[in-house]
Amino acid sequence: MSAQAHELHEVDETRGTAATEPRSRLELIDWNEPEVPDGLTDAEYDEVLHRLSVASVERHFDAFADIDWDHPDFEVRADDPRWVLPDVDPVGRHPWYKALPLEEQIRVGQWRYANIFKVGLQFENILIRGIMQYVFTAENGSKEYRYLTHEATEECHHTQMFQEGVNRMGVDAPGMPRWLRAVAWALPLAASKVPLAFFIGVLAGEEPIDHTQKALLREDVDVHPMIKRIMQIHVAEEARHISFAHEYVKRNAPRVGPVDRFLVSVAFPIIMRVLGDAILVPVKEFQQEFSIPDQVIDELFWESPESKVFLSELFSDVRMLAEESGLMTRFSRRIWRALGIDGRPSRYRSEPAVKFA
Repeated sequence: MSAQAHELHEVDETRGTAATEPRSRLELIDWNEPEVPDGLTDAEYDEVLHRLSVASVERHFDAFADIDWDHPDFEVRADDPRWVLPDVDPVGRHPWYKALPLEEQIRVGQWRYANIFKVGLQFENILIRGIMQYVFTAENGSKEYRYLTHEATEECHHTQMFQEGVNRMGVDAPGMPRWLRAVAWALPLAASKVPLAFFIGVLAGEEPIDHTQKALLREDVDVHPMIKRIMQIHVAEEARHISFAHEYVKRNAPRVGPVDRFLVSVAFPIIMRVLGDAILVPVKEFQQEFSIPDQVIDELFWESPESKVFLSELFSDVRMLAEESGLMTRFSRRIWRALGIDGRPSRYRSEPAVKFA
């Protein structure tokens, strides 16, 4: 046996399928990384899906039956100080924002909430279409089919809820950056072609919004009642959706080949940072509407020490997921660090973020 053949034989004995990969691709992989976890068994995964499906039946919300849009407390007024952004929002805690007159702080706050809601409903529109693409080929009896169609139903209600909120605020918010809106038609196709990457992308869309909304609700800020009700409903149902995406990644990451797993581990932090910025970094229209200096935008996203900590904390849950699913390698860890989203992983899901003094 030649030296090269012997080396490939040794790899095959320790990793099973690696011998079928081209040698040039094998060289990309550090075989000394920690062992990849086994992931959930089929029975365990089916039990998770059943539990999530039952929860979707027992606790769900309707965008119009469960929100009294015409209640007097939900009236949107230009002089209501409850629209002022709290300190948990990067814009709300910046000296530039705090120095604005009250009426301008209110206007900025309404625009900020409206655009985050618009981005949220656009992401959920992509998710719904991706789910439909994914389950189109599901086998009869698939428990994934039942749960994911529950999730798609809930996301439809979320898009209605977010859009109604935007409409009531009267802000013509564009939502996503132009480049992302331009490619949004193609993103659902990833659900059938590269489902593992798609559901990582789902988390990139869901985790930042969920993180910021939970932080606001935990602080018990005197936010406008309409905003608070929308967030309460969204957080309650989004917990299931995030749970599914976590379990999907933990189950399926160990099941792909070593080269694909390496590529996914590299893509993971890139997807998180790119889509996270699409949600949280204000679009150009926002900056132009309020004549925000470039220096302020740079400090807010993500050059100031506080904003860097905030950015890192946003992704603590998905860093935990990357560790648990074998996707946090020595190489990919460098990418997390280069993108400014490294740090300690959460000890448990939704662990509260660091508070600023």
